[in-house]
Amino acid sequence: MSNRKILITTALPYANADLHLGHMLEHIQADIWSRFQKMRGHDCIHICGDDAHGTAITLSADKQKITPEKLIESIHVKRLEEFKAFNIFFDQYHSTHSAENKTLVSDIYCQLKKTGYILSRTITQAYDPVKKMFLADRYIKGVCPKCSAKDQYGDNCEVCGATYDAFELKQAYSTLSGEKPIAKKSKHLFFKLSAFQAFLNQWTQLDEIIPSAIQNKLKELLEKGLKDWDISRDAPYFGFEIPEEIQKYFYVWLDAPVGYMAAFKAFCHKNNRPDFDDYWQANSAYELHHFIGKDIVNFHCLFWPAILHALNYRKPSRIHVHGYLTFNAEKMSKSRGTLISVQTYIKYLKPEYLRYYIATKLAPGIQDYDLNTQDFMQRINSDLVGKLVNIASRCAKFMSTHLNHHLKNQIEPIDFLSTIQAGEATIAAYYEQGHYSKAMRLIMTWADQVNEWIDHKKPWVIAKQTADSTNNQLHHICFIGLNAFRLLVLYMKPTLPELALRVEDFLCIPPLQWQDAQQLLLNHDIKPFEPLMQRITTDQIENLLLESTLNTTQQETIDVTITENTETIVNEIDFSYFSKMDLRVGQVIQCEVVPDSDKLLRFEIDLGESKSRIIFSGLKQYYHPADLINTWVIVVANLKPRKMRFGTSEGMILSAGEDQPTLLSLPDGLKPGMRIE
Repeated sequence: MSNRKILITTALPYANADLHLGHMLEHIQADIWSRFQKMRGHDCIHICGDDAHGTAITLSADKQKITPEKLIESIHVKRLEEFKAFNIFFDQYHSTHSAENKTLVSDIYCQLKKTGYILSRTITQAYDPVKKMFLADRYIKGVCPKCSAKDQYGDNCEVCGATYDAFELKQAYSTLSGEKPIAKKSKHLFFKLSAFQAFLNQWTQLDEIIPSAIQNKLKELLEKGLKDWDISRDAPYFGFEIPEEIQKYFYVWLDAPVGYMAAFKAFCHKNNRPDFDDYWQANSAYELHHFIGKDIVNFHCLFWPAILHALNYRKPSRIHVHGYLTFNAEKMSKSRGTLISVQTYIKYLKPEYLRYYIATKLAPGIQDYDLNTQDFMQRINSDLVGKLVNIASRCAKFMSTHLNHHLKNQIEPIDFLSTIQAGEATIAAYYEQGHYSKAMRLIMTWADQVNEWIDHKKPWVIAKQTADSTNNQLHHICFIGLNAFRLLVLYMKPTLPELALRVEDFLCIPPLQWQDAQQLLLNHDIKPFEPLMQRITTDQIENLLLESTLNTTQQETIDVTITENTETIVNEIDFSYFSKMDLRVGQVIQCEVVPDSDKLLRFEIDLGESKSRIIFSGLKQYYHPADLINTWVIVVANLKPRKMRFGTSEGMILSAGEDQPTLLSLPDGLKPGMRIE
């Protein structure tokens, strides 16, 4: 097996929001592949970083009243902690807002300009006259010109699927100010993507580089003809200024893929590696592997390779494309409380559980994968605890009570272990292909067979027959069981590195490498057994779901909370924009503490309807339930009901204050259901 030199990249997560489990699918997929390659002895470098530029970064920073630099700095520190918790190891985790990236993207732009691949054109864009900035499509909403659906974005309708120009929207408004956008001209810079039509027609159909399903999608796009790519944005914009231009900035999607090069540049500098240029030569023998989601295929399979080709740089060796992660058969959504953050997950469940569950799903395709909580719990409890770890637990009992923690040599042929050893090449091929699900199934099939073999041998019966440490039958069973367990953990190590570390300590062995599959533990002492994994409980799952729902509810409450900050008034909106929220006077009929919840009170509220409403609100630590009965509250009455662990919440109660929410007081003489205008 020749020693390969491999550079792995994962898509750069955007630095304006917390990581959620959908992000972790890709990073787990790439980390497993990276760890596998390193176990095989290859020179494998795994890099990533924060995607730190763009309008959304500025807006998020403004909302938090900090600078964009402070925002991305705090996000960077937090992400390093989150990736570490999930055993995601990067040889270099960088940022697009770095000196290396600024130098590289400027140099690349200047080379493209020198060779005639940069064009200048005047375009008309939507402009917010209040915010004094050009608006991306995501910051424009209005009525769909095709089906008349309300609140649709400036480029496509989520109801009928139509695509259109932002100026075609009816009743268009800026989501930043509520003002109607105006048309304004500006000079923009374009990369001449159309010049690479012939190259991309051929390159995008290479089976060894791009998955077949993606090839078909790209072929459809290419048949329509490529348009030149707008790579500039107008001020104000958080990013790098374009050389020799005034108030023009590189579009975030230009400096993001260059960020891969920048992260590798930083790695080479930190580790005194002289081979940066070797990796990026057009005919380099080194490998470049991109792991991405199917939503950013155009950038990685069209725009990025065209730029590399224009510069006579090497193109990706392989682009690994995955689908989305859904949650209980639904798209992950903040409004449904199903967009589970990494921070919330690690409060209740071990990251290794998710690593394994995702591995059982992953295959080399672009299909979506569902995280079903019941299936998740069953797989972990059955596979990892009930099958894999159970082998060690069963054997260790006899090693402790009868065999002095010592494995004797076995000289007789052991067909069972030979079968597992011989499967090394198959498992390796599955990992290499990205077919982790097949690898997990085969490993668990072997784990089943080992447990069945132990059941058949009945060591508990043999142990009763003699307590003598010379009991060869018991030695033989434990030798087979623990050596099989070691092999299975070796094959699982790329997926479960933390478990492997605990097993290496238990078995008193050095870090497992792939070639160790051809060896067995002979005449070897081990440590007393300690539990290696615990079962997932229903309470853990329910608490995870509850907190995710509460986090969403609290975020929505923040959006309507009254605070003491009166320094500025937000930009004007018209009445129709405000009137979508139906605020009603409600009278509290009953209020009680929700058992097993640190935050929730359960309200029964009269809104003048045929029956009262049940609303859950996180006010437990601020109010005694009995004091709230018969009081008046303001309720957002047209908020979509939300299913929670304790029932369905049918509205939202408004409160004021940041540190200690206070229910808004109302005058006497009111009636339930009165509307607040």
